[in-house]
Amino acid sequence: MRVKRIAALTLTGILALGLAACGTGNSGAGGNPGAVLNIGAPNGPQPENHNPFLETSAAGSLGYRWMIYEPLGMRNKVRPTDPSKPWLASKWEWADNFTKLTLTVRDNVKFADGRPMTAEDVAFSLGLLKKYPAFNLHAIPFGDITPSGNTVTVTFPRSQYTNQVMILEAAVVPKHIWEKVADPSQELNKNPVGTGPYSLKSFTQQTVTLTARESYWQELPKVKELRYTSYNDNNAQTTALASGASEWAFVFIPNYKAVYTSKNPQHHKLWFPASLGIHGLWFNTEKAPFDNAALRRAINLVINREDIFTQAEAGYFYPKVDNVTGIPTPNGDSFIAPEYKGKSLTPNVTEAKRLVTEAGFRYDGNTLLDPAGKPVKLTMSVPSGWSDYVTTLEIIKDNLSGLGITATVDKTNQDAWTEAVEAGNFDAVMHWTEDGPTPYQSYRYMMDSDLYKPLGTGQTIGNYGRFRNAEATAALRQYANASDEAARATALNTLQRIMIEQQPVAVTGAANLGGMYSTKNWVGWPDDSNSYAPAQPSLRSSLDVVLHLKPAS
Repeated sequence: MRVKRIAALTLTGILALGLAACGTGNSGAGGNPGAVLNIGAPNGPQPENHNPFLETSAAGSLGYRWMIYEPLGMRNKVRPTDPSKPWLASKWEWADNFTKLTLTVRDNVKFADGRPMTAEDVAFSLGLLKKYPAFNLHAIPFGDITPSGNTVTVTFPRSQYTNQVMILEAAVVPKHIWEKVADPSQELNKNPVGTGPYSLKSFTQQTVTLTARESYWQELPKVKELRYTSYNDNNAQTTALASGASEWAFVFIPNYKAVYTSKNPQHHKLWFPASLGIHGLWFNTEKAPFDNAALRRAINLVINREDIFTQAEAGYFYPKVDNVTGIPTPNGDSFIAPEYKGKSLTPNVTEAKRLVTEAGFRYDGNTLLDPAGKPVKLTMSVPSGWSDYVTTLEIIKDNLSGLGITATVDKTNQDAWTEAVEAGNFDAVMHWTEDGPTPYQSYRYMMDSDLYKPLGTGQTIGNYGRFRNAEATAALRQYANASDEAARATALNTLQRIMIEQQPVAVTGAANLGGMYSTKNWVGWPDDSNSYAPAQPSLRSSLDVVLHLKPAS
């Protein structure tokens, strides 16, 4: 997943305008008497839409939907092997190799309108995911959904081992309200009612304010008011963070020390742990000479990942991935096969040249020629505004010159780039994968033949490089349908080997779960010493973060 990526400008002149006093929720010497937390995002004006099922709604874009609506289970993406924390479901049991799920609905939970939450509400909410594809982002194949007493039983036509945590992340809405909605996929939900500790107080296209309810099934939050501000761009969001007007946000700041942390070293913090999703250079494996695995492996060997991390990603944003399997560490350590643990990639031009010459390539002076005798040239495409990706490709371009490859960075507009990626009209592109609780999701996104579409076919989701390998696809199926951990480990180890041998993607970095926050008014934020949740304010777990916060004084 991408966020807005433009360089943040120097803030000295802007801060002099006195923005530090705007919107902090503080008054006088009392610090923060209103117990307000100011949250920001660089997402621009937001039309009013509080539909919790739509990623594109204001509630989805800014993340406040998770303060109003709650999931069945709360997942901590920072620790992917940890089980989900029981939330609106007090417990759950899987049976028949993850084809049957029995949920026990938590007692004594009420919606904001005072009506109790029941198994009927949970079943109805899951039914909405089944009925409306726009809500079912992971294409979960729901079968029967049956409420009975305080339990809900859900069946599936095949194993849902790889989807189990995503199913538990489903939001619960009140049936007595949503059953009257003609088309939930178009519903603006102007008066949102959920089980969460907050209710909507006011809405403008720039600022959304939530206020704490008087009662809640857990301990009431110490934060009494949440103010979400949608700034026009990264620069405005960075200015607000530096001044203290925004206390929590997720934004790319290439020069963060100069323009953010140095403005208040005691309180301005950032924490960016890695997830298991990855970013990397995707090769078009149906376009010569990049259909040659030896060339793809050679390119992977000359990439300087340390330069990409320190220069393109400012030393924090997308953590470096240098394990040969492409699995991020340390949170992916437990998944890495024994033979690949501790095996890291460093630039090795000599070995790269050996690989290509043994595969039939040759040199004319310093120029690499393919087996047909043509100079190897590579065009790498990227949207012009994605500054970190542009810098990454410029670094790779320089790296490839040492291998004798002439590379070009083609900067285009985002719409044209997206269309080209989906149609397979490229030599190579920087792109990301799906995130998940195991490396399966990333490997599937890169190597699943079932996601393959012929060149020229649009609306492709995953496998943009048109990689086809029967062994990889079989291993993915084995992992998804295995009945025990040993079989899953065998399948995952196979996928790691194929990734190394075939290199459909040269992985450079991990997706992150980070954010910037201020400890001036609130403490209890997640960090390396207490990684109970990610630090992104738009994720489901942002509610868990808010519930952990306490006044700083």
